[in-house]
Amino acid sequence: MTTPGPEGRGIVSGLRTDIATMLLDRLGDTHLGLRTRTANWTWDDVVRESAARAALARELRRDGPFHIGILLDNVPDFVWWLGAAAMAGATLVGINPTRSERQIQADIRYTDCQLVVTDAAGMARLRELELDLDSDRFLLIDDPGYHALVDDHRVEPVAATEAGPDVLLLLLFTSGTTGTSKAVKCSQGRLARIAYAATEKFGHVRSDVDYCCMPLFHGNAIMALWAPALANGATVCLTPKFSASQFLPDVRFFGATFFTYVGKALSYLMATSESAQDSDNQLIRGFGTEASAQDQATFRRRFGAVLFEGYGSSEGSGLVALDPNAPPGALGRPAHPGVAVVDPETLRECARAVLDQHGRVLNTDAAIGEMVDKTGALAFEGYYKNDAADAERIRQGWYWTGDLGYIDTGGFLYFGGRKGDWIRVDGENISALAVERVLRRHPAVIATGVYAVPDPRSGDQVMAAIEVAEPDTFDPAEFAEFLCAQPDLGSKDTPRLVRVSARLPVTGSSKVLKRDLQKQAWRAGDSIYRWADRGSPAYHLMTAGDKRELEAEFARFGRERLL
Repeated sequence: MTTPGPEGRGIVSGLRTDIATMLLDRLGDTHLGLRTRTANWTWDDVVRESAARAALARELRRDGPFHIGILLDNVPDFVWWLGAAAMAGATLVGINPTRSERQIQADIRYTDCQLVVTDAAGMARLRELELDLDSDRFLLIDDPGYHALVDDHRVEPVAATEAGPDVLLLLLFTSGTTGTSKAVKCSQGRLARIAYAATEKFGHVRSDVDYCCMPLFHGNAIMALWAPALANGATVCLTPKFSASQFLPDVRFFGATFFTYVGKALSYLMATSESAQDSDNQLIRGFGTEASAQDQATFRRRFGAVLFEGYGSSEGSGLVALDPNAPPGALGRPAHPGVAVVDPETLRECARAVLDQHGRVLNTDAAIGEMVDKTGALAFEGYYKNDAADAERIRQGWYWTGDLGYIDTGGFLYFGGRKGDWIRVDGENISALAVERVLRRHPAVIATGVYAVPDPRSGDQVMAAIEVAEPDTFDPAEFAEFLCAQPDLGSKDTPRLVRVSARLPVTGSSKVLKRDLQKQAWRAGDSIYRWADRGSPAYHLMTAGDKRELEAEFARFGRERLL
């Protein structure tokens, strides 16, 4: 299947069943395995760095779940500790640094991390948290003694007896805050299967140079980039964080041929100034989710690379088969006959969607339902310590995505939004209830509802409606300052649109009627405030012209059907 010898090894003959074995296959491989702007490592180097950290982890292991939390940007140590977890038979827990301190505390405690790898900046955030971990349970990669400690544990690479296909390798957070966190379980075997499936589906090869600009704490980077690179012996190139202005310089520096994205990141990239030299790069393809059709088309035109827009989740198997004839906005075709859109109440498959010229569904009640995989229960390995969430995902022997969708008369599958009280922002789920609890702390807020409204380019944005006694005296600057001071409100949780009302619509039991608020969005008669430019803590009152311009953005990016 491949040429013998380290220089010629792509996918090794006989597909491996676990990540530890896949790593050990790279021993002696002198092909570049990992790069940053300042250093390079062969695959042999990567395996040996991982092995040293695996030995260190085994020495530091205590009773209880062998879970290692990683609070780092995309730096080499993140990759090495990912390999270390596989070789040591441990579980890696990627900690999302964009979450608030209280959320991070909840995540670490919930997943029973007995060791945390971070840096000085991360430790500054962790130091005052109640984590029930002694000081020796933290490893700081920029501490002067850290590298000496790693050097003391350099051994000939070998997988621990505990390693294997059924061993839990990853806990990937998908949503939640204190008390409601959910962490998806992913075994070594499942990640290995994903690596080989992605290779076949997206054409990964050994000569690929994979630009990793999405965070390694997220399934996007690990499942769609790192694992296929390991399977093929391709090169992984790291940038600490995504930067739209740094994207093209990095792609050129590394000679990148492949990258992954989420829709919001692609929209930031498309907002950069266009140049006639944009296509002067070696990119061949990219993979991601939730990008607008317009941004996809613009990217292809500017950068000359093919984008594979898909649907997937950390929990389940792939539902979609790529089809070059898919219309704009479609994900593709159902991957197999078990993929369906059903009515959750009747369990019957929904009618085919009839679309207008803008792609809007004309028969929404009959056509939109929940996307399910009637054969996907075996691929779902469950949530950590959350039997209730497991039961919600697996019903009638089917895997329920929790997402809405529809299939048009041509047989193409579309994503129709999120089911329940979760808001999809930048590829992550935000809890509406958690945000509501924060907003209700404000002394002027009587009642509130938080809900998703579509973003003109990608996914959703968070909108909040608040009821106050005197809307005319509402102070947007003070309200923004209040939100920024809340320790359990992450940057992505902050509402981008705020409706201020003297009376919100309620049900007979005095619950805020969020479906009406969501339908009205920013078109309501109440005052609507919009968050200022990214990173600026301020709200500005929207004029009628502002609202028209916002809706014009949907037209520019081919998302009128969402209005």
